[in-house]
Amino acid sequence: GDAGAPDRHPGRQCTDAFSPTPRSRMRRLAFFLLAGIAGLAFADTATPPAAPAIFAPGVIAGAAGDGTATFTPDGDTVIFMRHSSNGFTLMESRRRDGRWSTPQPAPFSGRWRDLDPAMAPDGSYLVFVSNRPATPDGQPLDAVHAGQRSAGHGLNLWRVDRHGDRWGTPVRLPDTINTSSTTFAPSVAADGSLYYIGCAVPDGDFKLLRAAYRDGRYAPPTVVAVGAAGAQIRDPTIAPDRSFIVFSLESAPRQPYRLAIAFRTPTGWSAPLDLGDTVNGGKYSLGAQLGPDHRTLYFYSDRRLPASAPGGDAPWNNGADHIWQVSLQPWLQGRVAAAH
Repeated sequence: GDAGAPDRHPGRQCTDAFSPTPRSRMRRLAFFLLAGIAGLAFADTATPPAAPAIFAPGVIAGAAGDGTATFTPDGDTVIFMRHSSNGFTLMESRRRDGRWSTPQPAPFSGRWRDLDPAMAPDGSYLVFVSNRPATPDGQPLDAVHAGQRSAGHGLNLWRVDRHGDRWGTPVRLPDTINTSSTTFAPSVAADGSLYYIGCAVPDGDFKLLRAAYRDGRYAPPTVVAVGAAGAQIRDPTIAPDRSFIVFSLESAPRQPYRLAIAFRTPTGWSAPLDLGDTVNGGKYSLGAQLGPDHRTLYFYSDRRLPASAPGGDAPWNNGADHIWQVSLQPWLQGRVAAAH
């Protein structure tokens, strides 16, 4: 299955705001495909990057399609999305004695269409995407595309707090964040600020946004100025100290989404650096999230190993979406060397 389906990665424009009416929570949402040039540079790293490795083969990587994995700070619990009968379910697996347990639906997931999990750096809460009703007596969130309603395919951001090994009750983030029926791909910095893909005003395009978090409230989001004006950015993951950001970037309509990294500078963000062909494989590379060490990148792709490679004959090597991991150290080392 393709977790990069149109309802997961929509077109460019989202001109209509979120309506607060309990049972009708969106107005028309129009998408227009426009050509754009991403302005990618290619990274020149001091150490060639290693090829990505499949994550937890035979336990998590199997016949089903998986995506976007996020971890507790100790690295011993992973939450990831899995294709299911209702679209997507968030799965949980725990590591004991170096082995991952058989994944089970997270206690707060399994009924609605849930995806894109992102753990806060301190592990105290998780932000995720869901179509679940905004009110107890409401209906699943629909998406509206070019005046046509897609039942149950809306995307809004929710938060669920974590208390030790237990999860609380999910709470929908406010309309300040969920400005349309398509708000997705969250990532949380150490200061609580939220990076995500949402509807930007006044131009109404889907943009990479940042909402600062102060005194328990989100400030109105601002556009993160990274990449060329026409760049299509998806699935950001922000370093806890906001020193760098990794995301998927589409250089032109219907071109593959490729992973790129950008660094914070005194004057803003650097030009995106493409992570190269060794990392970017298959038809797309999406769902980036940093691991607990803040140096390992986890992402999903439909890439597959050659039949002759180790693991090439494994059941999971089937061309479905799976979770891969790769070290960002070559890019981070290169950046440190360049700064000196």
